[in-house]
Amino acid sequence: MTGKDGNPIGNELLARLPVSPDAYPQKLDLIRGLMLVIGFDAASYRSASFLDDRILAPSTRGAWLPIARVAEAAGRVTDPRPLHFIFHTGHVGSTLLSRLLDETGKVLPLREPLPLRSLADAHDVMSQPESLLSQAEFGATLDMTLRLWARGYDWTRAVVVKATSSAGRMAMPLLEARPQSRAICLNLEAEPYLATLLAGQNSAEDLRGHGPGRMRRLRARSAAAQSPLHQLSPGELAALGWLVETASQQDAIRRFPERVLAIDFDSFLGAVTDHMDRILALFGLERDARYLAGVGASPVLSRYSKAPDRSYSPEDRSLLLLESRRDNAAEIRKGMAWLERHAG
Repeated sequence: MTGKDGNPIGNELLARLPVSPDAYPQKLDLIRGLMLVIGFDAASYRSASFLDDRILAPSTRGAWLPIARVAEAAGRVTDPRPLHFIFHTGHVGSTLLSRLLDETGKVLPLREPLPLRSLADAHDVMSQPESLLSQAEFGATLDMTLRLWARGYDWTRAVVVKATSSAGRMAMPLLEARPQSRAICLNLEAEPYLATLLAGQNSAEDLRGHGPGRMRRLRARSAAAQSPLHQLSPGELAALGWLVETASQQDAIRRFPERVLAIDFDSFLGAVTDHMDRILALFGLERDARYLAGVGASPVLSRYSKAPDRSYSPEDRSLLLLESRRDNAAEIRKGMAWLERHAG
């Protein structure tokens, strides 16, 4: 990647920030007070499964810019578009839903932007002495980011941010900051969720990685004694994830019942057209008859959404769940028993 603050690339990207998504705020560094802005384009947004460091290449044009200068540019954003969200518990079809929205030709997708994770971490410690930001500074940084996310192209009728699963804890602050925004909350019942998570090749590493943060969130919600994280089995770690992420979704659903639509992924796969019709209506998008007539047979449904070069159909998913229920039966039982003890 080339470019530093103060050179022509940085100045060019700063100038483009108020008028075009082609200058993308990729990373937020609250310690140094900088934001990494890179050159991007519509095709890159559409192809990217994740807007993390995997989108960076040696040829990427970018620059670290002072947050204060980025905020000033964000304050001059012209023609902001409606901004909506997809929250999810992980491995429940959020990328699939985002790609189906791509097919409308009217949605700019932002799949798992890194600044949202940084904002979530900052929000977690807002009331603690170790917080790097005051309440006012956090609010200003959040507003800056939301303004930049709301930029669109000529064809963009809405921008839809798909959060990382663990960043679903930001649903309340995001919806409070933008009263016109709407959100989808994707989930599964506990047992199929556990079977799905335990089927993944990297499930143990992923569950352990998210474990400390999720345990802190559970302890903030419940005074009940918790077993140490290192004593939890993979099935119990998956149950911890389901419980904590579902609780965050329920908070948003209770607080904003008219603005949040909860969808069970199994139900979604059983009635794709009906669910997409409801989602378009929620997001204020045109309910195009041709799109709705074909969405249930979209090629997107037969590909693995996070890696579209791989085939993966609902039938493949059903087979995977059968195999997981057979191979991981003991861990699924442990996870369900853990939930029986803790869900209250």
